Amino acid sequence: MKIQIINGPNLNMLGVREPGIYGSCSFDSYLPELRKRYPDVDIEYYQSNIEGELIDKMQAVGGECDGIVLNAGAYTHTSIALQDCIRSLKCPVVEVHISNVHKREEFRHHSFLSSVCIGVICGFGLDSYRLAVEGILGKMKSDLNKE
Repeated sequence: MKIQIINGPNLNMLGVREPGIYGSCSFDSYLPELRKRYPDVDIEYYQSNIEGELIDKMQAVGGECDGIVLNAGAYTHTSIALQDCIRSLKCPVVEVHISNVHKREEFRHHSFLSSVCIGVICGFGLDSYRLAVEGILGKMKSDLNKE
């Protein structure tokens, strides 16, 4: 089982950038905890500040992993290119946000990605990633039970 986590712009600054909103823990310190919680799942991680690189990564892994956890950052609210990419993938994608975007600026209330993802998780800090992994694992179990 393989799940790819993809973080978009400015998420390399977690732990430093606006800790009142995003917390004081970096993703690099959180990732080992997540991997330890799911020892039977290969959890890969990728981060880029560049939209095209996020698309390239999703296209590269979209046919070989069991799911993608995507925090597209600000591209969530602007990128039809990411939406088109997600539409073309064979694996499910869960949209993740660390903060509750609906309690923030109005422009963050709209996502171009939600309609093509299997679910959206926001507002639970870094634990949003764990909840997304749980969602993918649950979907896989449900799909197996249907067969």
